[in-house]
Amino acid sequence: MVAQVLIALIALLHVYFLILEMFLWDKPLGLKVFGNSLDKAKLTKVLAQNQGLYNGFLAAGLFWSLCAPATYATALANFFLGCVLIAGIYGGITASKKIIYIQALPALLALLALNFW
Repeated sequence: MVAQVLIALIALLHVYFLILEMFLWDKPLGLKVFGNSLDKAKLTKVLAQNQGLYNGFLAAGLFWSLCAPATYATALANFFLGCVLIAGIYGGITASKKIIYIQALPALLALLALNFW
């Protein structure tokens, strides 16, 4: 139950990332969240939209794991949480340390809950 709640929250978080990156990147909220100037946001908008799409795929996979038959739901959740964890670690190393706390740590907690609690 704890794992399913964490998976749902992480999936919703990635839907939020999708919205920020695909639709709000160069709007006031997107500029504030990512600490960008309008000029930088305009230059990187297409890249952010692509990144947002990938976050949407992660969210879809996590939602799929919540709806899938029990025979493979755990495997799906492990795969997509592992993707989120790796993306969060990489983002934390290359872009901003806070990504480790926002993305990687919740994925790690969900993986632990799913497999050990």
